[in-house]
Amino acid sequence: MNEVKYSIIIPVYNAENTLQTLINKITDTFSNITSSYEIIMVEDCGKDNSWSVMNQLLTQFSNIKIIKLMKNYGQHNALLCGFINSRGEYVITIDDDLQHPPEEIPKLIAKMHEGYDIVYGVYQQKRHNMFRNFGSEFIQYIYKSTFNLSNKLTSFRIMTRQLVDLISSYEYNYTFIDGLVAWYTRNIGEVIVEHKEREHSTSNYTIYKLLNLAFNMITNFSVTPLRICSVIGFSFSLIGLVLALFYSIKYFFFGIPVMGYTSTIITITILSGIQLLMIGMIGEYLGRIHLNINRNPQFAIREIKEKK
Repeated sequence: MNEVKYSIIIPVYNAENTLQTLINKITDTFSNITSSYEIIMVEDCGKDNSWSVMNQLLTQFSNIKIIKLMKNYGQHNALLCGFINSRGEYVITIDDDLQHPPEEIPKLIAKMHEGYDIVYGVYQQKRHNMFRNFGSEFIQYIYKSTFNLSNKLTSFRIMTRQLVDLISSYEYNYTFIDGLVAWYTRNIGEVIVEHKEREHSTSNYTIYKLLNLAFNMITNFSVTPLRICSVIGFSFSLIGLVLALFYSIKYFFFGIPVMGYTSTIITITILSGIQLLMIGMIGEYLGRIHLNINRNPQFAIREIKEKK
């Protein structure tokens, strides 16, 4: 097997209008860097003709590998599939929508040579709409809080083969590439890159997907929610004990009857809701354990093609 210096991995979803331009730009960029590179496109079962376009590109270029998944598994699972099927000494990830200019790849490579395990291309100004920018900042906050890191999170990155192999060894559910990065290293670099306007289609990240990503990040890589439940439970138990002591003293020492049927019902209702919420959170963790034990597949490949 021939050695490859760089693997460029592109998760593809509804990108028929951008793939040709993207591959042309990547090829032009690497013509000034090296000929030792491969491009791996992972089609995540979109609803357009991306797979047909990928097959056309396969006939045009000799260093392309295309992979079609059995069903839609999500961006991070598609990246994991690309990692496992890559050979490069360094692995670069880039989106399919042209918002990450391939012309900025040399900046990532130059920063990487300073000795980092991974370098993120971060933006001075994001070219998303207001809603998407808010969602991105929310994800950044959850990421930094969960992993106690200060670096910014983007999907435009370069990492070493060693780190890629460590990430690829992850066999469980709820894959989150940057969470796995945080598990294995703190040697993380950043470099400022341009962020382009989206020319075709709209972002595939809906409010539901962003919230789901944040929830998976918290519950898969942290026990903070369980600790919050414990603190809330202890706090309400303490309040209940103090109130019980207070009303017992009123009744036994001062002969003051304790009234308040309505307040009792309200209190019971609130506490019951809190208990159900905590049970639900514990159930969420147990459900994840169950899925991991059952080895729900991270992805399955329907077809893989490359030029021999």
